[in-house]
Amino acid sequence: MSANIGQPGRSEGSASPCHPERSEGSACAAKQALRFAQGDTRRWISWTHALSAALLCLAALAPARAQDPRLDRLKAEALAKVDARAKQVQEIIDQVYSFGELGMQEFETSKYLTGILEQAGFTVERGVAGIPTAWVARWGSGKPVIAIGSDIDGIPKSNQKPATAYRDSIVGGAPGHGEGHNSGQAVNIVAALVLKELMIREKIPGTIMLWPGVAEEQLASKAFLVRAGIFSDVDVNIFSHVDDDLYVNYGPAPSLALVSAEFRFTGQSAHAAGAPWRGKSALDAVMLMATGWEYKREHLVLQQRSHYVIKDGGDQPNVVPSTASIWFYFRERDFARTKELFETGKRMAQGAAMMTDTKFEGARIIGSAWNIHQNKPVAEMMFDNIKRVGMPTWDANDQRLAHALQKELGVPDSGLRTVVSPLRTPAEALALATSMGSDDIGDVSWNVPSVTLQYPSNVPGTPGHNWADGIAMATPIAHKGAVVGAKVQALSLLDLFLRPQLVADAKAYFRDVQTKEVKYTSFLAPTDQPPTFLNAEIMAKYRPLMKPFYYDAKKYKSYLEQLGITYPTVRDTVKGVNRVTP
Repeated sequence: MSANIGQPGRSEGSASPCHPERSEGSACAAKQALRFAQGDTRRWISWTHALSAALLCLAALAPARAQDPRLDRLKAEALAKVDARAKQVQEIIDQVYSFGELGMQEFETSKYLTGILEQAGFTVERGVAGIPTAWVARWGSGKPVIAIGSDIDGIPKSNQKPATAYRDSIVGGAPGHGEGHNSGQAVNIVAALVLKELMIREKIPGTIMLWPGVAEEQLASKAFLVRAGIFSDVDVNIFSHVDDDLYVNYGPAPSLALVSAEFRFTGQSAHAAGAPWRGKSALDAVMLMATGWEYKREHLVLQQRSHYVIKDGGDQPNVVPSTASIWFYFRERDFARTKELFETGKRMAQGAAMMTDTKFEGARIIGSAWNIHQNKPVAEMMFDNIKRVGMPTWDANDQRLAHALQKELGVPDSGLRTVVSPLRTPAEALALATSMGSDDIGDVSWNVPSVTLQYPSNVPGTPGHNWADGIAMATPIAHKGAVVGAKVQALSLLDLFLRPQLVADAKAYFRDVQTKEVKYTSFLAPTDQPPTFLNAEIMAKYRPLMKPFYYDAKKYKSYLEQLGITYPTVRDTVKGVNRVTP
């Protein structure tokens, strides 16, 4: 933007054209011409000069206001095409739900999703960034490159019969989709397939790139994807995430940066009764570190969040543990504050080792996440599409399941939402936030202009990371919400491919606002590697038990039909608990 426009000292005889962002259409040109013409009829060249200025002004306006004449027509067509693929949405959601895989072990899920994309003509690269279940699928050529991603992992011990409004597992103790990550790739894939059809026919240039969030529950993949350069040529990234609402935000999101790290200690084993004085207990160091952190917690700022579990505490009571480890999550508002919490943890670990005469072997980073910042121009565009699409039309059975689950959980019996939430300022979003978690999409958002589309496939009032969050996720509630999400996604992709100025504005906001003073620095050290070992033992135990319940879309219309579950199944009509057999 010129610094001289509208500034004192510029001669009225100057022919500098109006700036498109400060003009008001042709009125700008007319006023400019009038100033030249009035009182200067003796010099025809002045009028010629004025006319040139007017033409330049209108030419400057054209790029900012130009819109591809096909856009409205293609948007209407895209909505119909997504509706025509509603069955595919349902099948993807139900299939991934039945896999119920945990982070870093999403092998069946990734095989299934990449199979769909390869069959549709996408080029798939597997095992990206050293993560076996990560992949990138591309179609098209040239610019812009628009990435669309969504998480695919589940939650431990959240295995649950869908459509059943009380606790009832398919396989007891097994993992499941107690977050709803089984639905996001259905949103993305269907939107991408619709766009592919339209881009081929209309000869629209550009590249669609799909990718999965692996092990998001451990924040264990996206920083590694960023480091591997997966987003180096991406112009805009749109993420999709399950919610009980339909919305998008912009600016700093209510979120916390995070470091996930395992602190490892080694000591010396000994007979715990016969010669305990010869032992050096690594478990003692772990316990002292945990206790020390609890004392330290009193003197930390209220905004921090920190929690831990002990994964290795020894083998058996009569052997002094020679190894032990404690897994911490440190969360704070930004990179610097979170890094300081992590450094405090390291110092505490060193002190615990000194007290027990053991050795602190170091802190291995398992995952990390930056706080999230969402791109304003892209969010504003997406919100216009959200308003156009609107919330799903819920029927009586959908609402009945929602009310029954809410009563079961003891939360307000409000049912499913029916009205789209407004586009809120960052301050309004923060004021309304009831909690702040972390998501490694934050790392992506600080490397490429990004937004997250929240789509309504779950029930308000669920606790999160819980069996209850899986109840709606293979039902018409999830299916309808994901169809709505795919519509918004498809319309937004059309905007990005057919409105070059939108992509330019997104990059300008990213460069001049978001990253003007804050630059991305990864929490990862060059030696840190993806924790591909995560959840391997759990899945090795439960996968054989879960496999008989994998959804067979060729045989059954829905997963509910395969399981023999009535929609909805609620306490007031069912005595006891149903048992499902393969």
